[in-house]
Amino acid sequence: MSTIHLHRTTTLTPEQYIAGLTDFGPGRSKLFGNSADDYLKVHLLGHFQADVTEGSGGIWERLHYSWSDHNRVVLTTLDSNVWGGASGHTYTFTRRPDGTTDIDVVVVRDGKNLGGWILGFVLGTIGRGVLEKAFEDSVKAIELRTSALNHRDRIAA
Repeated sequence: MSTIHLHRTTTLTPEQYIAGLTDFGPGRSKLFGNSADDYLKVHLLGHFQADVTEGSGGIWERLHYSWSDHNRVVLTTLDSNVWGGASGHTYTFTRRPDGTTDIDVVVVRDGKNLGGWILGFVLGTIGRGVLEKAFEDSVKAIELRTSALNHRDRIAA
């Protein structure tokens, strides 16, 4: 089992990042490169929870998203072709006095078969940079989207 810790400071508020994280509409792959649109299936979507299958490159995962706490989002793996056990993601948000937000992510990868064990080992060691880049890219993409939406709202007003 691999546990990977990621961190990023952003100009986004927790609510803005959560809005991107929980946007399961078309084009999700523009925000999260590891969530290809052809894998995306929303089984349940509530006000503060969702049950979603997503993935890419032959790896899929059914996740339960919970965001009732505005400072924390928990993604629990319900099923996957490679991940099992304690797999999932936890996003924790800390507002900073300067108006920025610290985002801390803990990714747990518990392989349920040989392929998952190998992939989990690789991600926890030499492949960690892949997860760091994916996280960094998602933060940047949500920042850009939020900036564009804010600009559009100012023009409309």
